[in-house]
Amino acid sequence: MQKEIINRVANSKLITINLEDYYPEGKRSLFDIKDWLFEGLVLREKDFRQKVKAHDWSQYRDNYISLTCSTDAIIPSWAYMLLTTYLTPFVKKVFVGNLETLETSIYQDIITNLDVSEYKDKPVIIKGCTNKPVPKNAYILLTSKLMPVAKSIMFGEACSSVPLYKKSK
Repeated sequence: MQKEIINRVANSKLITINLEDYYPEGKRSLFDIKDWLFEGLVLREKDFRQKVKAHDWSQYRDNYISLTCSTDAIIPSWAYMLLTTYLTPFVKKVFVGNLETLETSIYQDIITNLDVSEYKDKPVIIKGCTNKPVPKNAYILLTSKLMPVAKSIMFGEACSSVPLYKKSK
């Protein structure tokens, strides 16, 4: 007589959070202003403003944009602010930095607004494997957000999780 196989993971009170489930749709684009600089190094205000005004900003509709300058030029803050005024009507988010920091900023907004009340006094596993580019900082942000409410926090899969935090009794 064979014993019935019982799925203890399915029957447990563990709650799995998959950050990939919160990944917002929208193209991520790096907008490099080096081509709008004189010799790639000097921002001439009049020329820069003309290029900004003539550019078709609608092509970035529903994108997440990371503004950058890949040369050693010193870019004044107002230049990024000016670009933002043209991009904002079309894009989901504008950020200064690289694509990884943009993704971190997107997830910071998501996690800040995440209601974690359902995880109160429950054991939580933060799933580790994703097919989408979830930044490492998102895991840190989520862990910090869960610590005041969760009974325990683990990382990985239910069958092979790494314990990270357990609330004191």
